[in-house]
Order: sequence, then structure tokens, then C-alpha cells
Amino acid sequence: MDETPQNPPKKPLSEAAKRALAEAEARRKAATAAAASEEVGGPDGPEPTRYGDWERKGILSDF
Repeated sequence: MDETPQNPPKKPLSEAAKRALAEAEARRKAATAAAASEEVGGPDGPEPTRYGDWERKGILSDF
């Protein structure tokens, strides 16, 4: 195995480190599930604020 700064030797993880990694993975999964939910009652088509301006039917307004 190549022991360079990019590939350091593997050390055994402590139980606290394993719990922390499991908790971080659970948080990532929860965040992904929350971000993937559909918007209810939102505008059709592309996001109207995608350019930093509110665009609706071709009319732009800054905010």
C-alpha cells in the first residue's frame, strides 16, 4: 500500500468515531429526503427567482 499524504495508513476506528460516522450518515439521508420533497402550490415551470430576480410572465422585478 502506498503511504503518501493522500493515502495515509488506515487506523482502526474507535467506537465513538463509528457512532459519529453513523450519525452523520443518518443526518445526510434525512437532509436528502427533506430536499427531495415536492413543492405544493408553487409556480409551474422553472423557478421564478433563478436569476436573483422575480420573473413572472416575462416581467422582472428586483427585490
